[in-house]
Amino acid sequence: QVQLVESGGGLVQAGGSLRLSCAASGRTFSSYGMGWFRQAPGKEREFVAAVSWIGSPSTADSVKGRFTISRDNNKKTVYLQMNSLKPEDTAVYYCAARKYEIDTRVDEYTSWGQGTQVTVSS
Repeated sequence: QVQLVESGGGLVQAGGSLRLSCAASGRTFSSYGMGWFRQAPGKEREFVAAVSWIGSPSTADSVKGRFTISRDNNKKTVYLQMNSLKPEDTAVYYCAARKYEIDTRVDEYTSWGQGTQVTVSS
């Protein structure tokens, strides 16, 4: 398994941008599919975006066209660029990993970070 540490969260006004980073430890990062999920207060954790071990991305409809996921295997890091942020994007954002392919289901991921708070003010 890999250990994951997120960073880059914060408070931003609606329409603004943030870039989240997820740094992984371990020698086999390149063989992991990486995902971003989020959880708002009182709601279930939901899929945001993911990128497979060979770089194929997938993005939730709710953020498509605004959020972009990418990975840098040399730095063992996955990024989530978030543009045109809305108040409804406010949540704790979690990074997750699973072997090779990606999935939109929370239970399919074997490693999780501690989360980073994103707050979008109106």
